[in-house]
Amino acid sequence: MSRRRQIYEGKAKILYEGPEPGTLIQYFKDDATAFNAQKKGTISGKGVLNNRISEHIFTLLGMLGVPTHFIRRLNMREQLIRQVEIVPIEVVVRNVAAGSLSKRLGIEEGTPLPRTIIEYYYKDDALGDPLISEEHIACFGWASQEEMNDIADLAVRINDFLCGLFAGIGIRLVDFKLEFGRLWENDYSRIILADEISPDGCRLWDMASGEKLDKDRFRRDLGGEAEAYQEVARRLGLMPEGEANMVLDLDKHRKKRGI
Repeated sequence: MSRRRQIYEGKAKILYEGPEPGTLIQYFKDDATAFNAQKKGTISGKGVLNNRISEHIFTLLGMLGVPTHFIRRLNMREQLIRQVEIVPIEVVVRNVAAGSLSKRLGIEEGTPLPRTIIEYYYKDDALGDPLISEEHIACFGWASQEEMNDIADLAVRINDFLCGLFAGIGIRLVDFKLEFGRLWENDYSRIILADEISPDGCRLWDMASGEKLDKDRFRRDLGGEAEAYQEVARRLGLMPEGEANMVLDLDKHRKKRGI
């Protein structure tokens, strides 16, 4: 596929104009960042794995009736998606105390929460994506009350499904981040799931050992980031055990074959 005009570049993905009006091409990078891009690095093959994992999860969610921006995967690193107006709010769903929640409230990491918590953060890298309340969202008009109701309802549905999906493969869904967008149809818009769902935006712990299978391995200098992402893909059936020929780094693959 010929490269199209770049629309936007974020920390983990690049968006290009799509082949048809109302579509975009989402490209997954190997770049890894943490602490609002204060720490930067690369996880070899991460973009390929996140593309496959996110495709798999979005497809399953779509089958359950959750509206998403995903149309289809194009190749190893690209997806065709619907163009949406991103709501400037990161939605974090927490099932277990970890990360910033543990630090803010002094709760030991790994403590199961009495109930699932949904938090909202204002999407602004310069401000460090600050924690906000629904009062802030209403006051500044970032989303209407009807949109927030839809976002909360979808977040709960997605969490219920993902908890079961990951538990079935021996993984504990500790918390995860969601982004939503407005899909416009003439003068009417509706809220749909956007961005991605992958180990980049989820805390995934092995149920038996507690081993971290997500980007915390990069954040905390634990090492083995690529292997952790591969393990998630393998358990989801996207990278069969013992598969030695799966190409995760296209440049290295081409050099190896002399292309």
